[in-house]
Amino acid sequence: MGNKCQVLMVEDDMGIANFMSTILLSNNYGVLRAKNGETALMMVSSYCPDVILLDLGLPDIDGLDVVRQVRTWSRIPIIVVSARSNEKDKVAALDLGADDYITKPFGSEELLARIRTALRHAAGSDSAVEMPLTGVFHTGGLTVDYDKRHVYVDGVDVHLTQNEYKIVSLLSRYAGRVLTYDHIIRSVWGPNSSGDNQILRVNMANIRRKIEKNPGDPAYIFTEIGVGYRMAEGE
Repeated sequence: MGNKCQVLMVEDDMGIANFMSTILLSNNYGVLRAKNGETALMMVSSYCPDVILLDLGLPDIDGLDVVRQVRTWSRIPIIVVSARSNEKDKVAALDLGADDYITKPFGSEELLARIRTALRHAAGSDSAVEMPLTGVFHTGGLTVDYDKRHVYVDGVDVHLTQNEYKIVSLLSRYAGRVLTYDHIIRSVWGPNSSGDNQILRVNMANIRRKIEKNPGDPAYIFTEIGVGYRMAEGE
């Protein structure tokens, strides 16, 4: 096998980490290891692994926060591997963008099958188009230039503030999908930010004033009442 698929294991239990590592290495996967969430986030950005195996009960930050932060900029497949078996945790992880959820204890064949499935789905979806880290996004007359970090309408720079750009960029990367108010707030202002939607509403009003011909009847960013916002699909 040429370039090995790199798997990042985020697990603070050494016994489980060693068990998974043995399985992966014996099946020709490359293995990266992190014992906490902060190290995991650093390794994701540094090494860009092909898949992440993520425990939720980490010693520093909750695994759900790791999912949330990674999903603001990457579509790397995330498989949660956790002792938490209640439906609430599973739904929360999947809603935040995890691709799969395995409950401990688990067998080696199940783990390998889930990894193969996640990698197959990642290869089948054009993730470069879905979550561009560089390049541009177009919908109608709206252009988001990820390299320059500017937004243009009909070729004219609309001069968004830093947070306004972050909101538009985030929505464009998930174009066509509804992002909840909480997801946007935490992605832009951080995981410990208040759940108050007022600051987001003020920013959105300013964004629409700058990018929409008619802010009351938007063409680019739509409100899903009581849920969040959705960017028009890209071209």
